Amino acid sequence: MAATPASLRFLPQNLPTFQFFSSFLKPNVLSFSHKYPLSSLRPSQCSFTSPVSTTSYEFSDGASEMELRLNIGGMDISSTKDILVDTNDTSLAIRVLRSGSPITLIETNPLFDKIKSSETIWYLDDDQLVVSFKKHDPELKWPDIMESWESLAAGSSQLLKGTSIYLVGDSTEINQKVAEELATGLGYTPLSTKELLEAYSNQTVDSWLLAEGSDSVADGEGVVLESISSHVRAVVATLGSKHGAAGRSDKWRHLYAGFTVWLSQTKASDEDSAKEETHRNIKDGITAYTNADVVVKLQGWDPAYAKSVAQGCLSALKQLILSDKKLPGLLCYDAGKKSLYIRLGCRGDWPNIQPPGWDPSSEGSVTHGTQ
Repeated sequence: MAATPASLRFLPQNLPTFQFFSSFLKPNVLSFSHKYPLSSLRPSQCSFTSPVSTTSYEFSDGASEMELRLNIGGMDISSTKDILVDTNDTSLAIRVLRSGSPITLIETNPLFDKIKSSETIWYLDDDQLVVSFKKHDPELKWPDIMESWESLAAGSSQLLKGTSIYLVGDSTEINQKVAEELATGLGYTPLSTKELLEAYSNQTVDSWLLAEGSDSVADGEGVVLESISSHVRAVVATLGSKHGAAGRSDKWRHLYAGFTVWLSQTKASDEDSAKEETHRNIKDGITAYTNADVVVKLQGWDPAYAKSVAQGCLSALKQLILSDKKLPGLLCYDAGKKSLYIRLGCRGDWPNIQPPGWDPSSEGSVTHGTQ
């Protein structure tokens, strides 16, 4: 039986901005330790609109400690008692009292990652409110205080390290649209197996299906996936439905070369229902897509929200890659392990990579997608 995807994002429909809910659906068996070489990121400057004015802030990351500076000049704050700084491990809210009523200057949930909220300090420095934080993970470089599309796109390079991303799911259109957004944000190359197949065969996928059937199309896509499995810095949109290789458990060996994201449309109304739905998928035998590293569930589909879905993908992948540091007992899903899998020949033994010389056809050998 296929393993449940290690991380879930649930994206409600008809919201001005998607809210992301995450959880680990099933503890994995092994845990590996690893280090992340971090890139140097400059402090960022952003703006946040409060009910009374535009409050600009500067953010800088100095290894284990970070600093947030908000310009509050002209707000006529007479005492530190008029300032409220509320933090927990994953959120921040800063408010000031004006005429006895709280005015929100900045509120973010979630933060880019976890902080040690009990060690947060703040003070006034002329016209600036300075808030100092300590990170749970001093090795992770924060490009901004909050988790957003911009910060995830900027901060993912230190985690992905060039590893490609493969999008699977029932809709070819969704896979392609989200792949384009991810590629733009990450500076990756967008690839579509549908377009590659049609260029190779000089016919549309629909024509190929009518002429030779879905088995032939899946075999053809498998060849394409093998040819691009050693590529780096690519976002690959695969064919939707059961016509493609991703819909068949026995054709996943080259998909494991990158981080795989299952884009799953759902009628679930909340995170718990989405998790239950995923477990039902496994019980009912819908196992191929559950080979993916993470699943992003979304209600309905509107191409205008492709970037929001892409943000959910990066958020889920970030949590997955960092998970083995935070939750002992989970498998290591870092980019180095993906690279090792490729170097050993994409033998289908993901995520329990076997020693060199292992023969996938030998007695007792099983692959992740066919257990």
